[in-house]
Amino acid sequence: MFVSRLLDTVCPPRLGGRFRWLLASSWTTNIGDGIAMAAGPLLVASQTDDARLVALAALLRGLPWLLFGLHAGAIADRLDRRTIVVVGNIVRVVVLALLCASLWTGVVSITLVLVVLFALGTAEVFVDNTAGTLTPMFVAKADLGIANSRLQAGFLTANQLVGPPVGAFLFAAGMAWPFVTQLVSVLLGVVLVARIGSTRDQVKADTGTRVRHDIVEGVRWLWRHAAIRTLALVILTFNITWGAAWSVLVLWALHRVGMGELGFGLLTTASALGGMVGTVSYGWLERRFDPATLMKVCLLLEVLMHAGLALTTVPWVALVIMFGFGVYAFVWLNVSQTVRQRAVPTEFQGRVGSVYLIAVFGGMVIGQGLGGVIAEEWGLAAPFWFAFVGSAITLALVWNRLARIAHAEEPTGEVPRPTTSPH
Repeated sequence: MFVSRLLDTVCPPRLGGRFRWLLASSWTTNIGDGIAMAAGPLLVASQTDDARLVALAALLRGLPWLLFGLHAGAIADRLDRRTIVVVGNIVRVVVLALLCASLWTGVVSITLVLVVLFALGTAEVFVDNTAGTLTPMFVAKADLGIANSRLQAGFLTANQLVGPPVGAFLFAAGMAWPFVTQLVSVLLGVVLVARIGSTRDQVKADTGTRVRHDIVEGVRWLWRHAAIRTLALVILTFNITWGAAWSVLVLWALHRVGMGELGFGLLTTASALGGMVGTVSYGWLERRFDPATLMKVCLLLEVLMHAGLALTTVPWVALVIMFGFGVYAFVWLNVSQTVRQRAVPTEFQGRVGSVYLIAVFGGMVIGQGLGGVIAEEWGLAAPFWFAFVGSAITLALVWNRLARIAHAEEPTGEVPRPTTSPH
């Protein structure tokens, strides 16, 4: 009885049984991915001390989004989305099995590790992009906010808080153990997500077009939808400014604020704890505040946070700011994703979602490149001032449009259709 009530509290029955299987799969795979978050860099460091190769390893996890993101979105709108998630995760299992075998036999090398990271990153592009389209297929529009918050709670708990320290502990016990654990969690996630049933009848009916044509069609839909287009540009520019500041966060923490290695780790912990508060309170916030208000407050806090980090040299102030960042950042993530999911037709969810993810990763890559140059020229506080000014200008430009963005509704009868043959 207690377990049943707890389950109903965590995942209300109105969200449906299919969403419960999706949620269980997401939480399970996030445990393994959180473990790999710490174990992956440790494995790279165990194979090389070349800073260029270490940086390349980080790049190879994000590069597949820029290379294959749009294609992943188009494929998600053409095929059974459950099958894509299952197949993509099975590919991850196979790659992890090969890595574990190499570690057990002692034939691992930095080249092999880099290839594995790229392969895992590529599979994750298709899995993550497609998984993001499933929630609006199972959950009513009015409940998308609470559903997304439950998914984010699992990500924060398993991926950000629990997974990394467990991954470091398992790596110390034996290099292969964290990846064996990740393999098992991903495999269990496959079993769980397979229970949701077929989703083929809920995606693009006409698959007689080429993938490239579908990509163009999706980008065209987004560009013609003023609210969703503006939201994508906001996400791109805010990730550029965020990426510039965060690219030097470790140096800022060590040399400007004097927090030490442990203090730097606490910044991430403070952010994750704040994210838990923001995620858990999202349902309460959604019931009491208009989504436009939530969006405005979150973006304004982002602007002020950059100024606060640029000004402070006090460790406890930095921790408070990072906790606040976690709170509003995950509220923003929930509300912006919910707004998009409510506005985009089901058959365009994959393609439009892929553009958003490319904006996220592309913005971060651009920002990280700018942040290093700015810090070298003007000091460790300069990237935060750049982020403050850039985000403030962006917010000022879109402030009056946020109400329209927050209430963007799915268009009816206005979805652009192909008028010429793709051949």
